[in-house]
Amino acid sequence: MPTIFDPAARAGLMTRVGALAPEAPRRWGRMDAPLMLAHLTEALRMATGDLPIAPRGGPLSWPPVRHAIIHWLPFPKGAPTAPELLSRAAVDFDVERRQLAGLLERVAAPAHTFGAHPAFGTLSREDWGVLIYRHMDNHLRQFSA
Repeated sequence: MPTIFDPAARAGLMTRVGALAPEAPRRWGRMDAPLMLAHLTEALRMATGDLPIAPRGGPLSWPPVRHAIIHWLPFPKGAPTAPELLSRAAVDFDVERRQLAGLLERVAAPAHTFGAHPAFGTLSREDWGVLIYRHMDNHLRQFSA
């Protein structure tokens, strides 16, 4: 399973982000490409602890369900997300790209420690790496990147 802790997988994600155009048409959902980058940036800010989000609890934190969603099941199109991850407008597209790249390197650093995820609860470092990769991959595919 690809993970952001693999430098080649991380570079592949950023190559795809670099190829994305602000006017790229979406294949599903409501976000445009700039808002999608802002959403991914906010998700990484959540993973760093810079954007606190209250725990939601529920069945997603049950270990078998959590593991299946993170590692096996396909990401659903249009799944609900924490409102905090959609709460800001995108700034300049290139600025969003740079912020995303910087945050991705920060969370991938060996010294980075993760807190609890608001929906999934406590995750291992491996789970975080796979979840972040799959989340980014899902949204890049949303824009054919």
